[in-house]
Amino acid sequence: MIILPKLYAIVDASRFPDTHALCAFTDELAAGGVTFLQYRNKSGNAREMLEQSRELKRHLPKSVQLIMNDRADLCLAAGFDGIHLGQEDLSPESARKVIGDSPALGVSTHNCEQVKIANKSSADYLAIGPVFATSAKLNPDPVIGLDGVRAARALTRKPLVAIGGITRANCRSVIEAGADSVAVISDLLLGPCKSAEEFFSILR
Repeated sequence: MIILPKLYAIVDASRFPDTHALCAFTDELAAGGVTFLQYRNKSGNAREMLEQSRELKRHLPKSVQLIMNDRADLCLAAGFDGIHLGQEDLSPESARKVIGDSPALGVSTHNCEQVKIANKSSADYLAIGPVFATSAKLNPDPVIGLDGVRAARALTRKPLVAIGGITRANCRSVIEAGADSVAVISDLLLGPCKSAEEFFSILR
């Protein structure tokens, strides 16, 4: 079973003007202790995504596991350590046919029914959310709150990542509700090294 660190950093390429800025940001995250990092690019074309992914792979230390959002083909081409799938993406079984058995595979869920289905799949870990209101998605699913995290925890023994509006101010409560890890985008953007260090300090 995969062991997730308490902090799961998500890097949204749309927040950065170019690949250099993106890599500089991830350097700071790694310096702050981040070892599990998802690359997310919802608006780039495949060529741009592959170039950025390969640059991240070259740039970051081997201690940082890199997860590709959505794209099984690019996960394989960039030599990433795993893939994360949304509800509208490939099924876990279809993704496995592309990436094989070894890479990590995560699946986003937003309610108990989706958790039950994903729990029976070949996914290594499940994400549940949004826990709190979030600005990271244009059309987010309904907020589930801490009760939603507790409900998801009761339905699976797989590692559980909570996502959506999680900050240094509320992350402890999310772990206490049953999540193994918290996925964070926005609250890492300013001073990423210091922010990551503070997350780890709170979540110890």
